[in-house]
Amino acid sequence: MTRKIILSVVAACVVGAAGCETVQTTNPGAIGVTRKQQMLVSEQEVEQASAQAYQQQLSEAKTKGALNTDSKLTARVRNISQRLVPQTATFRPDAPSWQWEFNTLKTDELNAYCMPGGKIMVYSGLVDKLNLTDAELAAVIGHEIGHALREHSRERISRQYAQQVALTGAAVLTGAGEALTGLAGQVANVTFQLPHSREQESEADRIGLELMSRAGYDPNAAVSVWKKMMAQEQSGQPQFLSTHPSPSSRIQDLQSLVPKVMPLYQKAAKT
Repeated sequence: MTRKIILSVVAACVVGAAGCETVQTTNPGAIGVTRKQQMLVSEQEVEQASAQAYQQQLSEAKTKGALNTDSKLTARVRNISQRLVPQTATFRPDAPSWQWEFNTLKTDELNAYCMPGGKIMVYSGLVDKLNLTDAELAAVIGHEIGHALREHSRERISRQYAQQVALTGAAVLTGAGEALTGLAGQVANVTFQLPHSREQESEADRIGLELMSRAGYDPNAAVSVWKKMMAQEQSGQPQFLSTHPSPSSRIQDLQSLVPKVMPLYQKAAKT
């Protein structure tokens, strides 16, 4: 088979999603997240790139004197996270042993982000301007953890790559890792520039809601934090909403799910 024919076959597979690795990144949990995902990039490659990109962000923040400058906030974020991370085993048995990192950035921006492998940053402006309670902060962090568990960044990079193949007619013969040079840059791009799909946001909401409930945080706080966030739109859209689309139906979706996870919260609150 000639190289041209091989390229055509691989490209057709990518476009038709037949050549992708179809995975179930998480167990469904009580909340029921069952969508299968198609990946063109390996989990290991993306996590290595993520670690590199995250360290770059930490280095830049440290240079600016903005990394973990509020010791009380950093302690809050990490204490809450320590309650949430063990609950990730519900969705992925391997997740509690990930190299999780939770840091804070001193900035007026209302934002938080997650990179693959559990690399999470919470912006001080988000907590301070919204006056978040511990339960509301757990909702935000749980949401970000949900993105990590579902490997949404890996999925988005894979979709970008599939589009590239479809447009250029070129394909990788020796593995995605060789073609996706500068993968750390792509991880940063999907983290800071490209919005999550509504589907991915819904999954992160659902998983975050269950995680916080299992950790003993009132799931109603997930509703209240988004009400606070939506109220901020009156004075200009928060950065968090530019990368985390929040349609008006989102609050209703969360409210409809609270009864489903309330027994988990009540059980955890008793222990």
